[in-house]
Formats: sequence, C-alpha cells, structure tokens
Amino acid sequence: MPTATKTLIDSYYAAFNAGQSQAMLDVLTTDVVHDINQGAREIGREKFARFLDHMNIAYRERLTDIVVMTSADGSRAAAEFVVHGEYLRTDPGLPAAHGQRYVLPAGAFFEIRDGLIARVSNYYNLEDWLKQVGAT
Repeated sequence: MPTATKTLIDSYYAAFNAGQSQAMLDVLTTDVVHDINQGAREIGREKFARFLDHMNIAYRERLTDIVVMTSADGSRAAAEFVVHGEYLRTDPGLPAAHGQRYVLPAGAFFEIRDGLIARVSNYYNLEDWLKQVGAT
C-alpha cells in the first residue's frame, strides 16, 4: 500500500510539473480538503480547480528535488520539494508582479482514501517568498 501511495503522489506532482491541471484533479476525491498555505481551508474538487486556474494565471512554477514519504499503511504521505517559480500577475493582497523569479523550499501533507488524495496541506515560508519578490 505505501508503494501505491507513493505512485499516486508522484503522479500528482508529475501532472503539476507538466501543467496538466485535469490530471491533478483526476487523482483527488470529490470532497478533497485543501489547506492553502497561511490561508483558508477549501473543500471540494471544484474549488481546487478554481485554485489551480488562479495559480496558473498568477504564477509559473516547477518543482524539483521531490521526496515523497508514506506511512506504513499508505493512508498518509508527506512530500518535500523545491519550488522554482515566476510571479506573473499580481495576486490580490500581495506585492506587484513583474516577472520576479523565486526558489523556495516547500512541503505538503496528504491523506489518502480509496486510492485518491483526500487532503492536501501545503506549506512554505511566506516571508521568504515576499523577500524574494521584493516586498518591502
């Protein structure tokens, strides 16, 4: 079971890096819980799809150095990775975007149910990101 979970998370991140939002959505439960870094909790695949659409407009990101760890029973997983990004369009409440590039360590926690991702909780250092994009 841990192998299946690792394969699931690997496919989620492969879809992310390929810019294939639908492939990411396909590995989520319909009632997926999404904990946005230092933000709200959203529930549902439709809200996750809107989040991805927004992110694809404001940011261009690629993940490297992805390491996936799973619980013995495969019901939980964690991933550590490095985000290489470009800030393309100003996100409300954040500094103005003008193509700033950033490199940011990040991580995520997952809950797995019936072979699909039922929760994604993402974490990164917002203060580090703000410094990198030139916030004062």
